[in-house]
Amino acid sequence: MMRHGVADRQDSGHSDRVNQQRRQTTASFLMDMDGVLVHEERLIPGADRFIKALQGAGIPFLVLTNNSIYTPRDLAARLTRTGVELAPEALWTSALATAQFLDSQRPEGTAFVVGEAGLTTALHDIGYVLNDRDPDYVVLGETRTYSFEAITKAIRLVAAGARFIATNPDVTGPSPQGLLPATGSVAALVTKATGVRPYFVGKPNPLMMRSALRAIDAHSESTVMIGDRMDTDVVAGLEAGMETVLVLTGISSRADAERFAYRPTRIVPSVADLEVDIGAGGLG
Repeated sequence: MMRHGVADRQDSGHSDRVNQQRRQTTASFLMDMDGVLVHEERLIPGADRFIKALQGAGIPFLVLTNNSIYTPRDLAARLTRTGVELAPEALWTSALATAQFLDSQRPEGTAFVVGEAGLTTALHDIGYVLNDRDPDYVVLGETRTYSFEAITKAIRLVAAGARFIATNPDVTGPSPQGLLPATGSVAALVTKATGVRPYFVGKPNPLMMRSALRAIDAHSESTVMIGDRMDTDVVAGLEAGMETVLVLTGISSRADAERFAYRPTRIVPSVADLEVDIGAGGLG
């Protein structure tokens, strides 16, 4: 039974009972982007209506992504083209979480970065200097054009003593042509060569979830995490103390969910199957 009255349309009787028993004045939502709202820049049908319903009800929410390629402003523009209207402030990336973490650990430090504008901009914004000479950190992020030269440089710097950070542990990412190697796969290559494991900042690290909750002044006990991956979204929400909804429009299938030791609170076909209950301040 879910504290926020989360239910899908096929279980309206259960939803009514939950809303009556455990009505909350305000709920908050964290949700993944790829696989929940869009799939490779194509709108998942009904996702725009769900976001508009949250906005119309004034319910706090934040869209999360382990993708560190783009800045929040870039992502907002890309989402607008699909029909989802979001302010950049409604997006929280693994690049932002990584920058916030590094700023708390070693302010105004130095880093060698393997990544793109989303990551380098986030690090510049906290006063980091990017260089390849004895940096404090090697920071590995997402890119669609991993350079053998850059990876070799990262390996040598980590072997020489640079601290190893990666924005997220995802080993693959989606593309119209099929799966692509992602940050976790390249991090494994660096680890194999150096024997040094990275500290992963993005989902499922509770660090990213806590920073997202702080960004919208929310508490885990009154927040629902919506995602499409059991190994990042659902476990991240679970370990942060949130209730979780797995949607089947992305990576994990219903059969996949059965193979994990943990379970989401609810599984629904799509975010379109969730309805915002304005009176309850949550999902109905």
